[in-house]
Amino acid sequence: MSDEEPFRDPVPIPVDGVLDLHGIRPRDVKDVLLEYIHECRRLQIREIRVIHGKGLGEIRRSVWNILRDQPGIESVTEASRHFGGWGATMVRLTAA
Repeated sequence: MSDEEPFRDPVPIPVDGVLDLHGIRPRDVKDVLLEYIHECRRLQIREIRVIHGKGLGEIRRSVWNILRDQPGIESVTEASRHFGGWGATMVRLTAA
């Protein structure tokens, strides 16, 4: 096992409508986000909060760019201050 790939098996992420991207490598954000959206649809979860943190805004921009091109997205907005402000993005999926 190398330092670059510390886990041999995928690490499960609970699908409860809140995806925290802290600890996810930037190169993996797209795959993780799209798989999470897929699972939320499967579980009929229509509202998702994606926590990307504030930092320099690079992950936030990536998240918004990924979501912009996805079918089945009803809305993408900055979270309210209570839910993380510009450190999180709220995603509403269209009804099935």
